[in-house]
Amino acid sequence: MDKTIEYYERELKGVRTGRATTALIEYVKVDYYGSSTDLRDIAAVSVGDATQLIVKPYDPGSKNEIIKALETADLGLNPQADGDTIRISIPAPSSERRQQLATQVKKMGEESKIAIRNERRDAIKHVDSQVKDKSNDESEDDGKHGKEEIDSLTKKHTAKIDELCKAKTEEIQTI
Repeated sequence: MDKTIEYYERELKGVRTGRATTALIEYVKVDYYGSSTDLRDIAAVSVGDATQLIVKPYDPGSKNEIIKALETADLGLNPQADGDTIRISIPAPSSERRQQLATQVKKMGEESKIAIRNERRDAIKHVDSQVKDKSNDESEDDGKHGKEEIDSLTKKHTAKIDELCKAKTEEIQTI
């Protein structure tokens, strides 16, 4: 469940809010010599100013593949080649785009909650099998206590997802 929250937080960093952040493009997959590689592994990504990202490929020959990957990533960005570097201006999202981003954040949050509930289901199945197995000394009371603990952890992690979703949605809505 903790890993699900970590993954969701990492995903939220990639959602555009209007100001430049390297997390926006770090995990864009680039076709680099036949293998799909994260952008951060083949280029230095930095923030030029509040509305601009600068990408400096370690291998200048990969510049065109990086530009192609950024254009097809559907982030609404327009990369511009500038010598050996790539400059990306981050425009402020329109009202309609902010609504789309807020919907996307909520959808990602719901997917994370589903993952947490799946973990809950698997843990409860495990507890049930431990209680049914007479070779170990798990009593039904222990099983019941374990299930209650699993439910409280599920509620705690689901609330954390809701909190992260609400904070990111508010960040997106502010201009």
